[in-house]
Amino acid sequence: MIQKISILRSNFIGVYGKAWEDVVFLPKNVEEEIAVQISEGLQVPVEKLFIDNSSLIGTFIALNSNGIVLPRGGADHQFSDFLQDRNILVLKDKVNAIGNDVIANDKAAMIHKAFTAASQKKIEDALGVEVVKGTIGGIKTVGSAAVLTQKGMLVTPEATEEEMRTLSEYFKVPVKEGTANFGNMYVGSSIIANSKGVFVGKDTTPIEIGRIDDILS
Repeated sequence: MIQKISILRSNFIGVYGKAWEDVVFLPKNVEEEIAVQISEGLQVPVEKLFIDNSSLIGTFIALNSNGIVLPRGGADHQFSDFLQDRNILVLKDKVNAIGNDVIANDKAAMIHKAFTAASQKKIEDALGVEVVKGTIGGIKTVGSAAVLTQKGMLVTPEATEEEMRTLSEYFKVPVKEGTANFGNMYVGSSIIANSKGVFVGKDTTPIEIGRIDDILS
């Protein structure tokens, strides 16, 4: 089931949160009732933190079942015990909006072209998957241009049919284009999802929800 919410009075919920199959990361100052709703909807525990004193957690974190990648501002966070078996990479790179610039599942990852070769190798080691540099629909911030789970991938409508076929082969999931929050093509900023649930910003229309439901639910 897809649920509509806002976080900290913003409908761009993907800027504030990032989820995977066993955890959702949210800012420390998230409304408690929203944290509970998201936890129940995605069927995962909540990990609350700030990065560089910022609430924009979805902008800064990328993860899969093998690892978590975050910028140097997240180095002081003490992760909960259930996350300790993951590779934790604090990446020191001029590209620091990790959540916007990395997209991954347990099959593969794609990163912003501006990452150094050394950073690409570190991300590959942390996430335990092949990592390539690329764009999605011409957008360099690949994490904001798409939402990726173990079930499917929703991408910006700027992506071509050929590109979606390539992404489907690479990430091993079906791919479909769509928008959220009343036509916003940066779907990564408007959605928090895993294979068990999907949350969208409150401005998302019924037509958009239908397309999102088709690919992510």
